Amino acid sequence: MAARGHVQDPNDRRLRPIYDYLDNGNNKMAIQQADKLLKKHKDLHCAKVLKAIGLQRTGKQDEAFTLAQEVAILEPTDDNSLQALTILYREMHRRDHMEIVVLIGLTFAISAQDEKLSQTMFLPLAERMVEKMVKEEKIEAEAEVQLYFMILERLGKYVEALEVVQGPLGEKLTSELQSRENKCMMLYRRLERWAECNALSCKLLLKNPDDWQFYILYFDSLFHLIDQSWAPPQEGAHSAEGEVHASTAQAISFMKDRIATEEAKESKHLRGPYLARLELIRRLRVRSCPEAQQLGEPLELMFQFFVKFGDKPCCITDLKIFLDLLTPDQHVQFINRLMEAVPLCAPGEDGVALPGDTRALQRHLCVTQLSRSLGQQHALNTEGKLGLIKELKAHYQHGLQFGKSCLKTELQFSDMYCLMAAHVYVDLWLETGDQNMLWQCLGLLEEGLSHSSSNAQFKLLLLLLYCRLGAFEPVVDLYSSLDAKHVQHDTIGYLLTRYAESLGQFAAASQSCNFSLRFFHSNQKDTSEYIIQAYKYGAFEKIPEFIAFRNRLNHSLHFAQVRTERMLLDLFLEADISSPLEESVKSMSLCLEEDDIPWDSLRDNRDLTVLVSWDPKDRQLNEEHKQRSLEEDTLWLRLRSLTLRLIGCVSALTHPPASRNSEKTTENGVTAKPSSLQSLLSQLENTLNQATQLTEKQPQLQYPFVGPVASRLAQALSSGCCQCQLSSLQLPLHLQELETTGLDESTELQTQISNLFKSLAVQLQDMLEKCKGDLLEVKDGQSKPQPFLLENLVYFVESVCIVLWVSNYCGSVLRPLKSKASTVTPPVLSAYQEFSSSLQSLLNQALEHIKSQELSLTALELGALSLEGQTQSEAEETFTKTAMDKVHSSYLRSLQEIGELLKKRADTLKSLKI
Repeated sequence: MAARGHVQDPNDRRLRPIYDYLDNGNNKMAIQQADKLLKKHKDLHCAKVLKAIGLQRTGKQDEAFTLAQEVAILEPTDDNSLQALTILYREMHRRDHMEIVVLIGLTFAISAQDEKLSQTMFLPLAERMVEKMVKEEKIEAEAEVQLYFMILERLGKYVEALEVVQGPLGEKLTSELQSRENKCMMLYRRLERWAECNALSCKLLLKNPDDWQFYILYFDSLFHLIDQSWAPPQEGAHSAEGEVHASTAQAISFMKDRIATEEAKESKHLRGPYLARLELIRRLRVRSCPEAQQLGEPLELMFQFFVKFGDKPCCITDLKIFLDLLTPDQHVQFINRLMEAVPLCAPGEDGVALPGDTRALQRHLCVTQLSRSLGQQHALNTEGKLGLIKELKAHYQHGLQFGKSCLKTELQFSDMYCLMAAHVYVDLWLETGDQNMLWQCLGLLEEGLSHSSSNAQFKLLLLLLYCRLGAFEPVVDLYSSLDAKHVQHDTIGYLLTRYAESLGQFAAASQSCNFSLRFFHSNQKDTSEYIIQAYKYGAFEKIPEFIAFRNRLNHSLHFAQVRTERMLLDLFLEADISSPLEESVKSMSLCLEEDDIPWDSLRDNRDLTVLVSWDPKDRQLNEEHKQRSLEEDTLWLRLRSLTLRLIGCVSALTHPPASRNSEKTTENGVTAKPSSLQSLLSQLENTLNQATQLTEKQPQLQYPFVGPVASRLAQALSSGCCQCQLSSLQLPLHLQELETTGLDESTELQTQISNLFKSLAVQLQDMLEKCKGDLLEVKDGQSKPQPFLLENLVYFVESVCIVLWVSNYCGSVLRPLKSKASTVTPPVLSAYQEFSSSLQSLLNQALEHIKSQELSLTALELGALSLEGQTQSEAEETFTKTAMDKVHSSYLRSLQEIGELLKKRADTLKSLKI
């Protein structure tokens, strides 16, 4: 622990007594001093490590090791902690040596913020320690070999890692099937040793001809070798792994042999070889190789596959990926050919031929799904689609008899018919704009859910449709019933939080945000526990996965969105109602001058394919959709984050003048400089320009219905709220200047501020006009929801909140100036008073509009509205009515919550008088 040079870090001064006690051998006093320091500075990692050294030296190895783990998992990067850990691990070398080497080498190496430090210090140190143990023949357990392999792999020493796996140490890798072979294969790929990769995949496929990953490796290596014109050596073995295939002829022969082996079986055929044959045809066609014909005609091969495996649910996913092998003029022929292998009973009175058992049902369902994937359903006209829906419903209702004995948690055999009929309804709704198609779709899905209460696809599609209709109330229960687990709160949670606040259900929005945030906040603790357990049981290969998982969640776009929206929501609901804005902002520990969102490393963890889709390729989600969605969501987050920080700046400006005139004001973590306000406004203006350009550049880009949900960006821009909020947040800068200049010498500035007040009033009036209209427009006995009106109303209320906070600050500046004014009222004071009056009028108008909408909705008898287009059974009508009632009820709830918030805001107008 010898002498240490002087460093300016104040922690060095605090730690010095502990170092001195340890250097003098007074370990008990070192522990006591460390405890005393940790009471005041609980996050001082080095003190905890020094305490562990003291415990180690007093014989308390278990306590020392536990303490070291706690620090190691937090990944400290300061020199003090790292040096102390190194000393501790050296002293603990005689015990639990391999676990110490994870701790010292792997944990830091995987995720240290300084990559250079990992590669030059920690990993080499860990490598030397393990090599010493190898020489001393102290490596006994498989976990120790795994660790050695991981260290070499992360150092990029693939040749050395291969020698370890193939040598005597590799014989200890027995816990997983083909562990040595899998590691060898991975290293061959990294080293681009395609001959060995090919030969090994051949051998593994002979052992397990159904392992798809080895087929892919076989094909990849084969074509690399062909491209390199590889030829076997004249003497000796082809490679270290044996015979190598380096021509299309050999590959075709190999595949034919695999198929022949399967065909020789009487039963239990494996799918892998048949699918691999189709994969080889695809790859040969891409290269324009005529040899592809030697493997057969894809249509016939896919038909044969269907004959063998058509009654398995996986058949659709197997064949779907090879549909591009068919030419467009083969599509109808292919479906007709498949139908020949579907045993159906004679058509009934409705002309629909139905299956006699579940195996026949599964075959027919597979053909129906393939038909949609080939675009045949989309090509139908409106009448054809309505006929298709009728047929799908008949199959669905008929199939329910096969699931009478199913448990509540089990899905019905015919559920997919119901889901597909719902998709066709959506097609009709989007193509014709006929709202009845959507109502009937909702009714059908509600009915499906009554028979199959655990069907996640029904719930997800219902959730999506209700949100598109602006009805958030039924969505909360739907999402809750999905029983999302752990990471699903990140991957599908956006479906809930995207709509929560924007549809005016503020209480539910708070609940849904809390739901997501609880998961993210517990991630750090939970992941640390997983890492500790991995250390404890020697599952070292899992540690990088856990650390990557933790980083993935910490940098989640959804996490940043929910955190920002939650803070904004709290302010809109509470600030200056239950507590002053300043106090509300302080309680959030909001950082005004520094952005804490990791913009450069944000991760889009959304699962954009969670909803089933059988759409053809030209209608599927593509990379352009994903990129555009990510751009929009990121821009929206940037707008919201800047708005939040600007609101914080406004709150920090409401100090008494003496404090406000100082260069910097700091109180309870809230910091505001005049320059930071200007900087944030400039950033907000630039971001708003980017957002406007993006939405104008590609307004025609439409996402697939089951793709990403639309960002709030376009609707916010069209409502006028972004520009209105920017205009209002620019006022404090002008008021600061006025405060400095005074009333007597600021005629031009007063005119400028007066015009800003007038402009703001006009903008708010325009926003309110865009909120007017009926949420449920009734025309010719049919109801048409207009959910955008609800979203516009929410943006209006948000803008009112911000305008009121800014106005409150303006009042605090103008009041003292008024007392100094002469008998003539200065223009800026008149303008402010006029603006306050116009705000009162605006809020009264808004409240009247909300009240009229509530009365209109309450009086609306949805049951009396006709549902034209398709005759429904009594049961179907009941479920459709249920869906309509849910939308109706949700609209009323939204209006009620928006109205209540607006009334509370109207009450705060009194404080604006000067």
